[in-house]
Amino acid sequence: MKLKANLLIFICLAGILSGFVPTQKDNSERPNIIFIITDDQQVGLLGVEGNQIAKTPNIDRIAEEGMMFTNFFSVTPLCSPSRASFLTGQYAYKHGVINNDKIGLDVISHTLMTWPRQLREAGYHTAFIGKWHMGLDDSRRIGYDRWLSFKGQGVFIDGVVNDDGIDRQTNGNMTEILNEEAVKYINQDHENKPFAMILSHKALHWPLLPSESNENKYADVAYKPVKVKAEDLEGKPLLTRNVEWIDMHFTEGVVPEPGEPRRGRGKDPNSVIRDQMRCLNSVDEGVGSIFEALEKNGQLENTIIIYTSDNGMLMGQHGEFHQKRWAYEESLKIPFLIRYPKMIEAGSKSEQMVLNVDLAPTIYELTDVEPILKMHGLSFLPLLKNENPEWRDAFLAEYFLEKVARRNPAWKAIRTNDWKYIAYPDEGKEFCELYSLKEDLGEEKNLYHHPEYKEQVAKLEKKLEELMNEIK
Repeated sequence: MKLKANLLIFICLAGILSGFVPTQKDNSERPNIIFIITDDQQVGLLGVEGNQIAKTPNIDRIAEEGMMFTNFFSVTPLCSPSRASFLTGQYAYKHGVINNDKIGLDVISHTLMTWPRQLREAGYHTAFIGKWHMGLDDSRRIGYDRWLSFKGQGVFIDGVVNDDGIDRQTNGNMTEILNEEAVKYINQDHENKPFAMILSHKALHWPLLPSESNENKYADVAYKPVKVKAEDLEGKPLLTRNVEWIDMHFTEGVVPEPGEPRRGRGKDPNSVIRDQMRCLNSVDEGVGSIFEALEKNGQLENTIIIYTSDNGMLMGQHGEFHQKRWAYEESLKIPFLIRYPKMIEAGSKSEQMVLNVDLAPTIYELTDVEPILKMHGLSFLPLLKNENPEWRDAFLAEYFLEKVARRNPAWKAIRTNDWKYIAYPDEGKEFCELYSLKEDLGEEKNLYHHPEYKEQVAKLEKKLEELMNEIK
């Protein structure tokens, strides 16, 4: 027995000294990863989600040959915090990128321990292409062999990009430019390493400027107004309140850079949704090019392809059009599709509540990399295998006050399968909200002040406190 133990120790030491770790997969067995994230894409825009008008065959293919999650959520429905949570597996309270205000986020985002950073340390070739948007700074963050990004929100038309440290003037629509750069990266030499690429689109963010090739599509699409009940708005006094206007010059250095103009395009709902779908078309064309490149290189079956968004969007619900930052379903819920034929059954679905903080632990497990830091998320690998694991029955969502969005109060919310409770810590108990998702998925009837639900409120408040303590 002693001889066997000594032999095992010798083999492990020899492996470590030679650069081989027995528990880590050989490069030929390790999957490539392509993570595609859009901006402000609400659930329901894709053909595979049931949209009868959208033309998204390439994005749909990810779900048709993989899995679609029908209850996937961003724990902070806002660009910067959500993106940091996807990369770290942590809530904003922990990773520190709490909002979109500029001050400090540049420095914080340079220090994040992300899954691309750890994968690179474990032998992956890595790339970030597109919108970083954690601070204004566009310089390379730790963990990327290939870097192409732009300052802050960036622009759709003829933007300037940081191309591996060199400022480069581009010509054309940024969605198409990013698609082309992604394909170039797939086709380049990765030094006999598996690769992990993040393609982070500016689309479908405002000002929603489509490419010339998609300019005339969806011309006849009409916005279907959402019927908003008086009871709905009466139960949301903070949503409907008026906030005193403040001159943005007094918040210089905090608020984001001035936005790119719509270039004369209409701001009415019909114009907005048409341009939203046109921008999505360009994203879909890029996904098609990625599929084509992987097939030509013989890498498709060994590549995990993921498609999602950073947050959802209210598009008329509760009287809010093209607004996020709230705890309602349309803002929290996002599309999430994943394809990996070696593991995932084609056309499968999961209805479990899965979160953006779950991505990082899942990627670590898929790539056999041991995470350095503790994460708040759960690996959903068992769900990909269609196993039936014990899973969460509640989750915490949060939003922190921003000087750029003074109308939106800070909030904490708990969502279970059947209930949602929203608290506004700085505003007082009278503004809390309670919804029965089982009977009122549209969250139109606030039950918080109804005496018969006092016990339910107490249970949710206790659970909310427990979840908040877990992320500290």
